[in-house]
Amino acid sequence: MSPGNAHPYSWSAIVNGQFDADEITKVGYPAVAAYLEANKQTLGVSGAKVTCVWAQEKAIAESIAYATGIKHVADSPEKMVGMVDAVLLMRDDPENHVEMSRPFIDAGIPIFVDKPLAVTIPDLEYFANESAKGKIIMSSSSMRYSSETMVVKQEMELGGLGKIELITGVGKKDWNKYGVHHLEALFTLMDDARPVSVRHIGETNRDVVQISFANGVTSIICLFMDIAGTLQLSVFGQNAWRMIDAKNSYCMFRDNAVEFIRSVSEGKARLSFDKTENIIRTLIAANDSLAQGGKLIEF
Repeated sequence: MSPGNAHPYSWSAIVNGQFDADEITKVGYPAVAAYLEANKQTLGVSGAKVTCVWAQEKAIAESIAYATGIKHVADSPEKMVGMVDAVLLMRDDPENHVEMSRPFIDAGIPIFVDKPLAVTIPDLEYFANESAKGKIIMSSSSMRYSSETMVVKQEMELGGLGKIELITGVGKKDWNKYGVHHLEALFTLMDDARPVSVRHIGETNRDVVQISFANGVTSIICLFMDIAGTLQLSVFGQNAWRMIDAKNSYCMFRDNAVEFIRSVSEGKARLSFDKTENIIRTLIAANDSLAQGGKLIEF
């Protein structure tokens, strides 16, 4: 479990269909307890259970287990090999993802890796190479499945907005961990169109990233560490515009978990790795641009 990321609690509760609101609130996530309570009639995923948990401190693992009905607390990640059919790696510290994924990938166990998958090209290439061998590796922001994103995508499919010219995004916090949410929604809206260039025209903790796509769309995403919290995108067409204001975390988390579980059942990732790779390369390119004083990075 990485600091500030409640996904081990929320995803386990969503899959297992049970939660202890007091425990989740006690450890600092009252909003998670609230949305689980509000959606308790749809908790639980048929055919799947989170049966085993490991965390860097046993007390953390025991809390997650108690709060979400997990039966076994493992002494190490390696001890989970042979105990599980698939793994949810619910940490958003990408610098640790390769090391923590490797025991399961080596064992051929399907794995879902929390966003962002990677922030360096060597780490991304490790996952790409393993995926090419037929390993089931999935990673995405749940914005790919958000109802708010899908409503606007539906209008785009019907042609109501006209030709799309510009998509903007505004959010709080840092580019690596939170910019990926905007990128996931952005790429989903455009059927994972190919980016042709990326330029970071802001500064650290005041990220402003401009992306140009092969389909002619321009996108500008702004993440400022100290603005009021939000996760918004605005889609501007020649006929109309629409705003995405993402609030329904529960439903997008549930649909993301379900897609991974369906992938395990079907023996093939339902989200093709090339889509994730496209997004992560864009994320990394923005970092490279910033490091080089705002240089245009072309693909």
